[in-house]
Amino acid sequence: MRIIKVLTLAAMGIMGISAANAQDKVEGSVSADVVSRYVWRGQALGDAAIQPSAGLSYKGFSLSAWGSYGFLNTQDAKEFDLTLAYAKGGFNVGVTDYWFSYYGEDNKYFEYRAHDTKHVWEANIGYDFGPLAIQWYTNFAGADGCNKSGDRAYSSYVQLSAPFTLASCDWTATVGAVPYSTDFYADATGGFSVTNISLRATKTIPVCKSWGTPVFMEGSCNPSTKKGYLVVGFTVAP
Repeated sequence: MRIIKVLTLAAMGIMGISAANAQDKVEGSVSADVVSRYVWRGQALGDAAIQPSAGLSYKGFSLSAWGSYGFLNTQDAKEFDLTLAYAKGGFNVGVTDYWFSYYGEDNKYFEYRAHDTKHVWEANIGYDFGPLAIQWYTNFAGADGCNKSGDRAYSSYVQLSAPFTLASCDWTATVGAVPYSTDFYADATGGFSVTNISLRATKTIPVCKSWGTPVFMEGSCNPSTKKGYLVVGFTVAP
């Protein structure tokens, strides 16, 4: 419950500051991705899905919600995430509450007991240097994985990404790895494992004179599981 209270108080604080100072504005966003497959950090988590998101931001602080709902396979997990973050310049830090509802299981959102919860809490920190960005993520509570000794792994993932423009498309090359043993990430129980090598291309397709939608394609492979994926999708946003 502590995480939920922190997120709620932060959101109330942001809105309160905005009301007190007329020249400062809270920015809002709403969008949704439709993807042919849900692939996350080198792991396939589901088939075709719609992934809505909404957020508020104020002076570097942001509060956002994100979800994933499979519409072809009813057995895909339903996901609902909340993220509280702060960014200044290239620096960013945040906390995410992931929640998963699995098909056929009675998963209660407000269940926080250590051995029963389907929530995972993760902290992240990173820096964007422009031509290269680095992010580190660590699970610190909830339904985390175990290391090869059977203890809580504090599962972590580190990622390097490099954006560039080529042939009128925006590209991002990414390499991600699990630095130490955990069964939270596929086939990474032995120790350091490269779990994600990917390349994404995005291009905005005009729909009408004043509006277009970004279409993206991403090819990725997971060396630790020897699997590869090709995902296509598009974003709908005002």
